[in-house]
Amino acid sequence: MKLSEKKAYPWLVIILLVIVSLLNYLDRQMLSTMRPFMMEDIRELESYTNFGRLMAIFLWIYAFLSPVSGMIADRLNRKWLIVGSLFVWSAVTCSMGYVKSINTLYVLRALMGISEAFYIPAALSLAADYHQGSTRSRAIGILTSGVYLGQIFGGFGATAAAATSWQFTFKAFGLVGVLYSFVLVGLLREKKTYDVHKSEQLSASHDLKQSLGGLSVLLTNVAFWVMLYYFAALNLPGWTTKNWLPTLLSDSLGMPMEKAGPIATISLALSSFFGVFIGGWVSDKWAAKTLKGRVYTSATGLSMIIPALILMNFGHSLGAAVISAAVFGIGFGMYDTNNMPILCQFIPSRYRATGYGLMNFVGIAAGAVITTELGKAMESGYQNLIFIIMTASVVLAVALELKVLNPKTLDMTE
Repeated sequence: MKLSEKKAYPWLVIILLVIVSLLNYLDRQMLSTMRPFMMEDIRELESYTNFGRLMAIFLWIYAFLSPVSGMIADRLNRKWLIVGSLFVWSAVTCSMGYVKSINTLYVLRALMGISEAFYIPAALSLAADYHQGSTRSRAIGILTSGVYLGQIFGGFGATAAAATSWQFTFKAFGLVGVLYSFVLVGLLREKKTYDVHKSEQLSASHDLKQSLGGLSVLLTNVAFWVMLYYFAALNLPGWTTKNWLPTLLSDSLGMPMEKAGPIATISLALSSFFGVFIGGWVSDKWAAKTLKGRVYTSATGLSMIIPALILMNFGHSLGAAVISAAVFGIGFGMYDTNNMPILCQFIPSRYRATGYGLMNFVGIAAGAVITTELGKAMESGYQNLIFIIMTASVVLAVALELKVLNPKTLDMTE
């Protein structure tokens, strides 16, 4: 019996992808805590504005390529997209250990944005195809947990840099990813739940016009527009916490970054880690009782983010920072683990990677804007306004999700 035909193989796929998700966020997130060490060699990083631009260049490229990567994943072999993406971004991470100028750093962050854009749509749609029944939210939750594990380990980037050097830290973690890509070559298998003709595969490589039909299906669906909005609204505070929380904590409490980085990142990521498991379990149970169960679970998570943002901005103690990050993380995890399962209730399988790619586009673009603007706001003293805008956006997202998303099935086919 082939490995892919064994009963437990769908769960092996999830385990394999958990590790890729971990490496995905570890490699992109390390930079947010390593700025003080890199400033010694790259003086331009002393500027908050320059650092905001550096984080944003990754996000803008990642955003614009996400829809393209989703269209490609719906037509080509997702295994090779995942393997290739992992290999390239890991090689880029390794190369960052040799950087001597901010211009080279800009180029490498751009390359990381290109390579990482091809992972998430392919991985989530592959996981959804392997888990089509009552295990879908739990499977996606486990896969998503790798994201938060990556953030946790990324928070120790500063600690590793303090113990060794920032150059060695980038080189070591990059090498791990390069080696793991060869493990995936031997163990990961594709699973399409629909037929893709050879002519479609060839056109996907050379001409994306074949995907316009899929875009039409998505963009004429009112529910999908609501998903696009709340994905953007939640990525405003989502990327704020990922890219700026260590700096905000370090500055407001006068704490060295080698301590602030792990405290901020672990509080947020560990709570999100538990949030995806809570959200996955609750969602599968709730969906068994009502078709809107996944929507209710997601909206519950979104609602938790509102008080967390208020406390995060106006609380000025270590306890307030940890509590706000923990509440935010649990809520975000509950929301995050249900995005693909909810998409599956409104969009057929053959368009899901494209759909998630578009959601990634609006979400990451929102993250790029807020990352840049918060850097400016911190230098000019109007960060309170940024937090008010983010909070209002989340309130509207909860209202729209509960009002508009009324699924007719747990798994839309055609």
